[in-house]
Amino acid sequence: MYFNDGFRELQRQECLQLLGTVPVGRIVHTRHALPAVLPVNFCLDSDGAVLLRTSAASELVRAIDGAIVAFEADEVDAATHAGWSVVVTGSASVIRDAAEHERLARSGPRSWVPSPQEVFVRIEPELVTGRALVGGRSLYGLDPTF
Repeated sequence: MYFNDGFRELQRQECLQLLGTVPVGRIVHTRHALPAVLPVNFCLDSDGAVLLRTSAASELVRAIDGAIVAFEADEVDAATHAGWSVVVTGSASVIRDAAEHERLARSGPRSWVPSPQEVFVRIEPELVTGRALVGGRSLYGLDPTF
């Protein structure tokens, strides 16, 4: 981040708290050697891991199981020029443990497009970063006091 660029870096705990306030984010992964981004609904586990629920037969599951991915969520108010963005980077894995699957079936995310056979995907919060826009733009985006 550049000094006085209008953004404030968020601490890990702030990032996780903000992630818990929105229902939709974007998962960033590699598809055919190119970056791919998909919107998904999600929830956070108690340790800050991002949890997804999707079809066991989905292309997304095949693409991300065992891969390093990024997950981004944000909230922006265009009228007030305020908002935040959080990125979680870490390893994604399909949850195969039966007890863990059962726990998440009760308390985890609900799929917006249910399918006959669903799996849960866990993204470990290995790197959590975020920024908040702390003020609107001044003339030419510069603070005249500096």
